[in-house]
Formats: sequence, structure tokens, C-alpha cells
Amino acid sequence: MAVVEEDAAPSADPAAGSSDNEITVEEASFVHSEPPQDGNAPPAVSSDMEVLHDKVKKQVIKEGHGRKPLKFATCFVHYRAWVQGSSHKFEDTWQEQHPIELVLGKEKKQMSGLGIGVGSMKSGERALLHVGWELGYGKEGSFSFPNVPPMADLVYEVELIGFDDVKEGKARSDMTVEERVAAADRRKIEGNAYFKEKKLEEAMQQYEMAIAYMGDDFMFQLFGKYRDMALAVKNPCHLNMAACLIKLKRFDEAIAQCSIVLSEDESNVKALFRRGKAKSELGQTESAREDFLKAKKYSPEDKEILRELRLLAEQDKALYQKQKELYKGLFGPRPEVKPKKANYLVVFWQWLVSFILYLARMFKRKKE
Repeated sequence: MAVVEEDAAPSADPAAGSSDNEITVEEASFVHSEPPQDGNAPPAVSSDMEVLHDKVKKQVIKEGHGRKPLKFATCFVHYRAWVQGSSHKFEDTWQEQHPIELVLGKEKKQMSGLGIGVGSMKSGERALLHVGWELGYGKEGSFSFPNVPPMADLVYEVELIGFDDVKEGKARSDMTVEERVAAADRRKIEGNAYFKEKKLEEAMQQYEMAIAYMGDDFMFQLFGKYRDMALAVKNPCHLNMAACLIKLKRFDEAIAQCSIVLSEDESNVKALFRRGKAKSELGQTESAREDFLKAKKYSPEDKEILRELRLLAEQDKALYQKQKELYKGLFGPRPEVKPKKANYLVVFWQWLVSFILYLARMFKRKKE
């Protein structure tokens, strides 16, 4: 079983192997839910329509767990948004791989309908919201980003990743670096606890919330020890997300999580190994081998890396034999080259000419 150490603090890491600071990345058998659809159009939902407000209606796609957020709770949300009755999608946080932060009761005016919908959801719940234009972008619409026509009713596909109530602190924008990193670390620890219980979807929600505390705009402002402090929490969350996604057979998403870590630390062995593992599962053999060889460069004695490289070599050998048999069947066996029968008349004439030339040379020599 492939086991890769996650980070230095044993109590803060998911464990499914021999110690508390190890995380198992194989045997993908605990499949919970499927990722959202491709998002080109709102998903078809057959559940009942729940009226939350005169201008807001909800259909549940996937049930959540726990309780609903209170007013002024900081909610972490993924969503896609379309103009109702058209294929015009004007926003997609899943595609951008960054959830948004929504403080209930303090959301922007154009997100008030979204806020009402999110306030009715539980952690992990995914739903389709139908929002009237009055609680969306209004009579004027928006002609910058996002581009929304005037008086456009909206459809949202929303997932509530999780939330922090007011008692836990402030909105991210009001936190110091230390507060944001500490809040993210708490979420990471909660995610690790879910991972130990094999609740992979719940674990990923916690990791995603942790990552949301350290978005690109925040990381861009950090230097030196503060950046190192943030990456010490952020990178393990991406790697743990990748481990969960590999178990759920969502290999493309696992590759994306590992690539984020490698953009910061190109020699990260765990990121190289897990990305190679995901690529191997997708049949991207050469690219997987490249990642495993890079990982081996930094950790030459790692048995799991050597094992994966050996498996790839065996796969190559098996493929070669299969192709060899296939071509043999297509073209059949090569015909044997039969030796040509000797033409004795030609041989005799050759001997006779040679003999006459020999006699001529002897006669000439005697005459001289």
C-alpha cells in the first residue's frame, strides 16, 4: 500500500497507515458523491421546489449534514450562475478552483438572493436556486464583470462547503495573517479527523475551507516567514485533497491539486508521487513516469516510488508483447527463404571457360 508522510505534526495529519503522520493514497474504494456536472447548462433536477422567498426557490441536488448557518456566519461557497432560460453562464467558481466567502446578512446587493438560498442550506448540500431579478443584478444588470443583462432572472448551482459562525471570529478580510493561518489550520485538523473516519467528502470540504482562508489575493501579499507559515498549512491541504480525490477516482482533480503545490515547490516528493499516481490511473504513462523519476531524484530510496516505476516498466513490456502478437496475427508468419536449386549446366560452362583460360596462360608462359 502506498503511504506518504504528510507533514511534521503527527496529531494534525490524516492516518490510514502505520502512524499518525501518514496518509494512504491507494485503494480507492470509498466513493461518496460524484463531482458537479460539466456546467455548460444548469443540471436537470427532479426534486421538489421549495419556496424560500417570493423571489427565491430551491431544489436540492445533494443533501447536506449538520445544521444551517446563522445570520452573519461566514459561508464558503462554490457556485455556477446562468441567466434563466438561456445558456449564458456568467460565473463559475469551480472552474476557477476558488470558493467565495459570503457573510450572511452582509452580502452584496446583487447576491442577496444567493444569500437567502445559502442560509437555507447545510454543509455539503448542493442545490439549484431560482432567483428573481429583483434579488439579483436588478433592473440595470451588469455590463462589466460579470456580464448580466437587465432584469435577468438567475439560476445558481450552489454547494455550501461549510461555514464559520460569528462566535468563531471575523471575516477573512478583517483577520491578521496569524489569525487566518490559525483558522485554516483548525479546518485542516477537522479535515484530517474526517479522513480517519473515511468520510472523504466531508474531509475535502474542510480542506477546501482551509484553502479558502489563503486565496491568491492573500498569498500574493505575503513574503518571508509569513508566506512560509501560510504554505505550511496550505500545501498539506492541497496534498490531502489530492489523496481524497485519488480514492474517489477523480484523477484529473487530483492532478490539479498536486500541480498547485508544485507551482510553489517543484521538488515536493508527495506532490510528484500523487500526481504521477493519478496520471498513471488515467493511462498517461509517459507523463506519470516523468513525475515518478523526478520524485525518485529527491527520494531515491523510496520503495513506493520504485514500485510504481517497476509497474510502469511491466506495463510497457506487456503492451509490447500484446502489440507484437497483434502484428503477427495481422501479417502472418514471415515466409521461409528457400535455397535456390543449382543450375548444373551453368556451373559446367563456368568451369570449362575457367579451364580454357588456364590452359591459355600456361601456353603463353611456355612460349616466352
